[in-house]
Amino acid sequence: MTQHLTGATRLLDWGVIRAEGEDAAKFLHSQLTQDFALLGPDQARFAGFCSAKGRLLATLIAWKPDAGTVLLALPLELLPAIQKRLSMFVLRAKCKLSDASSSVALWGALGSHDARAPWTLERHGDAAHIRLPDNGTQGRWLIAQPPDAPAPATALAEGDWAWSQLEAGLPTVLSATTEQFVPQMLNLELLGGVNFQKGCYPGQEVVARSQYRGTLKRRTYLYELAGEAHPGQEIFHSEDPGQPAGLVTNAAARSGRSLVLAETKIAALANGSLHLGAPDGPLLTSRPLPYPLTEPQ
Repeated sequence: MTQHLTGATRLLDWGVIRAEGEDAAKFLHSQLTQDFALLGPDQARFAGFCSAKGRLLATLIAWKPDAGTVLLALPLELLPAIQKRLSMFVLRAKCKLSDASSSVALWGALGSHDARAPWTLERHGDAAHIRLPDNGTQGRWLIAQPPDAPAPATALAEGDWAWSQLEAGLPTVLSATTEQFVPQMLNLELLGGVNFQKGCYPGQEVVARSQYRGTLKRRTYLYELAGEAHPGQEIFHSEDPGQPAGLVTNAAARSGRSLVLAETKIAALANGSLHLGAPDGPLLTSRPLPYPLTEPQ
């Protein structure tokens, strides 16, 4: 099926880790929240890398350019630390990790909606087109191609890609929010980012407990506000101003307004109002996510 792209933007703030060797997929299977043992050539994986306490160090998008290699896309600001930490656990596995950012150009592309499921992958010559979750009105892709290849589509207006990421409810862990959330707080299991049938990985017991023992008290929601917002900013509830009710995970600005994904106490949504940065800060207005929020059973 041919894609009809309407625009694309180069993701200069993202980089790529290359894992290569006969044990590359097996090694990543043992470290990340998704199944890499069964990762096929026409699939991508959205996954988390957790600390031993089950807190997310990073969120990543991964795929296989060939049978012996897995590429991991993540924010460039986290790449050196994540590569170093993963390398600590390689031990005797036949897997080599390296920074492949200079040899893989990442693009975010928008186009017409179609029926393909998120995290499917199509190959167009040397380019991999990964279907991302929709924002409700548009098809969205992560495109990985050689740096010298032409742009996959005309340029998007500034801010449109980041805005679409938040409309899709797709969170990204950044330096300001690393080790702040278990995966379910960022809705990862609703976005295909957690496999509960796979074997152990760092933090797996905490993640499983949050899923099956009803201990989850926070979720990530979408809000709009006037002015700017930044990842790591606290949000406050009008009826409990003495302590934060949540934390901004990601923000995007356009035309004097911002969208934010913010991890929020579930109980805080029952009444009152939410404000950015202080109890009398900018009002957060709730916006619907394109997927249903379900609580772990």
